[in-house]
Order: sequence, then structure tokens, then C-alpha cells
Amino acid sequence: MWRWIFFLIGLCLVVAGVVWFVQHPGDVTLQWQGWRLDTSVGVMIAIVLLFAVATALVYRFWRFLRAVPGEIGAAMKERRQRKGYTALSGGMVAVAAGDAGEARRQARRAEALLSGSAPLTRLLSAQSAQLDGDEKAAEKFFTEMLDDPDTRFLGLRGLLTQAVKAGDKTRALELAQSAYRLQPKSEWVAATLFDLQSGSGAWRNALDTNDDMARKRLLDKPDAERRRAVIAFELAREAEAAGDGAGALKQLKTACDLAPDLIPAVTALVRRFTSDGQHRKAVALGEKTWSKTPHPDLLDPYWEARKAPDGISRVKASEKLAQINADHRESHIALARASLGAELWGEARKHLLAAGAGGGLEPQARICRMMAELEERENGDLTKAREWLVRAGSAPGDEKWVCSDCGNAVDVWTAHCGNCNAFDSYAWRTPPHFSGLSAPALADTGQPPALPGTAAPDAPASTSPAKT
Repeated sequence: MWRWIFFLIGLCLVVAGVVWFVQHPGDVTLQWQGWRLDTSVGVMIAIVLLFAVATALVYRFWRFLRAVPGEIGAAMKERRQRKGYTALSGGMVAVAAGDAGEARRQARRAEALLSGSAPLTRLLSAQSAQLDGDEKAAEKFFTEMLDDPDTRFLGLRGLLTQAVKAGDKTRALELAQSAYRLQPKSEWVAATLFDLQSGSGAWRNALDTNDDMARKRLLDKPDAERRRAVIAFELAREAEAAGDGAGALKQLKTACDLAPDLIPAVTALVRRFTSDGQHRKAVALGEKTWSKTPHPDLLDPYWEARKAPDGISRVKASEKLAQINADHRESHIALARASLGAELWGEARKHLLAAGAGGGLEPQARICRMMAELEERENGDLTKAREWLVRAGSAPGDEKWVCSDCGNAVDVWTAHCGNCNAFDSYAWRTPPHFSGLSAPALADTGQPPALPGTAAPDAPASTSPAKT
């Protein structure tokens, strides 16, 4: 609307000017080189205006002619870039699809169209080379990417991935440190750096990285504390090996404070207290841990703290420990083990039955083996002992330290899985290949369950009346 208003105002001004010149005519005379031109003022103004318009049109046409080559070049360049980025996208899709040939073809096309100016062309070339199995070519492209600030991190990541894959931990650690300095907020880089540091035994550097990840909120607080506990336990082992008892004690206390359920650290601290003559602290720690996390590895250190070398003394010590968590299966197994050592056959049988049948739990392989030992030592009954040993082969497996990442099962806990090298991945549970097995519960009579295809041993005669 305002445009129309301004247009009408301008038109009115033009009409008013024309009318004014009509009402006030005048003459204009020009003399130049013997020529004389006589005309009116209105015609002179019209000629000047026409000359100005013609001059403006010629100037605009001249500028257009000058801009044509540049515009044509820009259009061609834009067209090449559009085709280049289309080839780049197609190459990325081919890499994701695992089509090495198509990825390589699109990478060459993108590099030719973009004249190597696009940082992602090198990345696509490197990935296509990796997909094609040419690690040397991929390394060349990744190395070239280090010279460009825009692609330096991508180059470091590619080289780091290659070094980890090749098992070159020294080079991988150097590259991870460089990548971490470049991108300290990258969760992947920080996690890789921590794994490499902890895997190489650089526990103090790993601790610094872990704390840095916690500060940057790349790691939850409980996870960070658990990692600190494991690192403290490993530092305690280093101090112990170096003969630094005080340093080992300090680190073990830190580990147990941060992770009270870290059984290897607890057992080590109980033994450290015992060796230092602090038996009360050792006993208190063992009992505190047993109340929340009963574990068979705690039993021997607890007996040492209680000064119970064998026999009845171990039974008494086990009774005190079992009272803390009386209904737990491990308490019954601890009492059964001590009773077997003291040749208290009745007590051993009672607790083995409770461990196998109490709470609906089925007997594990270790309970079957202990029953076999009991039958052989108490009664000299090799037949029943053999039946229990056979039964142990199909009974639910004993708990082990099982890696949550790959399922690797070991008897001794370590900070890294020996199979997949995952950090702090071991949990105390039944291995996956045993978890599906089942076994009949122990009978109240203490007799082993019947083997397939055989009658139950010593089965009582039926008392039900016969039909007539």
C-alpha cells in the first residue's frame, strides 16, 4: 500500500513539473564550433533525460558483459561441487553398506570433482581403502589428514583405530593422548585413552583420566568411583610388590571405602590387617562384608584373622560368621566345609542339605562334590560317593568370575578380562553355559538323587494298600 502512495506522490510531482514548464516556457540557445541550436527548455530537459537513460543502459550492459565469464565459471564450479558432494554422499552410503568397489569409485569421483579441497574426500578415500583391505593406503590418507586443522582429529581417530586393531599399544597410546588433547570432551577418545592406560598398567595416568572424565560428566559418579576403587586395588598390589606395606594399606582402604563389594580388595585388606596384627579390624571387615556380600573367597582370610588354623576352631569361627547371614547358602557351605575338616559328619550333612534344598535352591556341583567326600569319609561308601560325583557333572555349575562382555569365566579376579580385555567386567555368577542346567534337590533323607535309568537307592517300600 505504501508503495502505491509513494508512486502517486511521485507521479503528481512529475505532472506538476510538466505543467509548470508549459505555463512558463523559455528558450535555450547553444553555440559550438559554428553551430547554433535553438530550442525550448522542455525539449532540452527531455534530451538530457534521454541521454542519461541511454548512458545508464550502456553502462549496465557493459557491466553485464564483464560479469558473464565469472558467473559462468561460478555456475560450472557450483555444478562440479554439487556433483562432488553427491559422489561423496554415495561413497559414504557405500562404506556403510560394505560395498568396497562402489566406495572406491565414488571416492575417486569425489576427489576429482572437488579437486581434493573437501576434507571429507580424504576420509572417504581412507574408509574405502580400509573396506578394501588396503591398510597402508588408509594410513596414507589418515596421515595426510593430520596436516589440515579441519581433519586432524579424524586423521588421529583413524590412525588410532588402526593401531588398536594392529595391537600396537604404544603407538595407540600416543595417538589417544594427542586426540584427547585435541578433543577432551569426546567420550570415545577418553574411554579409549583410559582403556589403553589401564591396559598398559599406567594406573596413575588412568586415574587422572578417570577423574577428568568425571569432571567433564563423561562418566557417571558411581562408575567413576568404582573405577577409582579398582585402580586403588591395583596400586595397592604394586605397592605390595615393591615392599611398601603402608602404601598398600592406604590404597586398599581407599578401594574398600569406594567399593565395599569389591571382594578381591576386601580379602586383601583382611589379610593385610591380619599380617599387621590388627586381627579385630580384620574380623570386623570380614563380618561386615559377609553380612552384605557373602563370598567363598572371604572364608580363608577370615579363619586366619580368627586364628583358626583347623578343626574345631574353624567350626567355631564359621559359626560366628554364619550367624551374621544365617539364611544364605554361603553360610551353610562355610559351616559344612569347616565341619568336614573337623570330621563332624552330622553337622556337615545338615548344612549341605540346607545349602542344597533350603529356599528351593538346587545343589551346585561343589555341593555334590562335598557330599561325595562326606559319603566316602564318613561311611566309606564309594558307590554313593561315585554317584554324587557323577551327579556333579550335570549339576548347576559353581559360580565363577564371569566377564559381562564376552562370557569368559575364570577362578581368579583380574582388572581386565583375559579374553576381551574389558575393564572391570568380571561379576561373580554362574557361567552362561552352566546357568541352564538343573538338578533335583537333595532329599531330606540325605540320599543322592537317582541317576537316569536306575532306581533310587535304598528306596522305602510302598505302604499304600494294593488294589483288589
